[in-house]
Amino acid sequence: MNASRLQALALALLLTGCATGKNPQDPMEGYNRAVFAFNDKADQFVLKPVATAYHNVLPSFVQTGVGNFFGNLGEIWNGVNDILQGKVGNGASDFARFGVNSTIGIGGLFDVGSRIGLAKRNRDFGETLGSWGLKPGPYVVIPLLGSSTLRDSVALPLDYAGNLWYYKYPVRQRNEGSILQFVDQRASVLDASKLLDEAALDRYEFVRDAYLQLRESKVRDDDQFTPRLEKQENAPQAPLPDQSRVDPDAKAPAATVAPSQGQ
Repeated sequence: MNASRLQALALALLLTGCATGKNPQDPMEGYNRAVFAFNDKADQFVLKPVATAYHNVLPSFVQTGVGNFFGNLGEIWNGVNDILQGKVGNGASDFARFGVNSTIGIGGLFDVGSRIGLAKRNRDFGETLGSWGLKPGPYVVIPLLGSSTLRDSVALPLDYAGNLWYYKYPVRQRNEGSILQFVDQRASVLDASKLLDEAALDRYEFVRDAYLQLRESKVRDDDQFTPRLEKQENAPQAPLPDQSRVDPDAKAPAATVAPSQGQ
């Protein structure tokens, strides 16, 4: 399952509950559940073991640097989307973060911007379309990428193209960096996914409803996101996940893995 999509779950896990019943935003539930099961197996047998090894072997400061580096490359696209949403001041702040972190922060390895009061925001074009009034459409689970909606799926190619890493050459280095980013993002939510396994009776419904509510809150620009999930009876009261590396405003990653074609 896409690591960045799992970040939405870290927020939803603030409530150890699970919504029940049919969701009118999920008319393709049968198909989506099948893809969800496939993604879950791919995560269980491939991505999660690799992310666990990455988390256990690399020092935390190295992992933080990796996350900062790739996050910084997305700041330009964040700024563009903020401006397209009419948030010119926020867009200017995003551009300033990129400048400060790329220079003083040594290529983005250190998040100097946050230390001097430039807030971290993550914007994507699906959110921009929502701010323009375009409805999300039906919920969709994309193979290997995870939760989405019809609106967000249409916006994904632009989100990938808006990330500076998309233009990294040779292609082999781009692919290797994209895989590293993917693994790093998955490693950052290992604790949250463990809590999900313990707390949710129906993991599919939990992921779907948490994702839809998070996206709704982003379009409304609601900084105090509280998922409207019904508390499941007799759910274990698990501790809160470690939020130190979980971005509450996370967007889809630019997993721009492409064939190397000999480059």
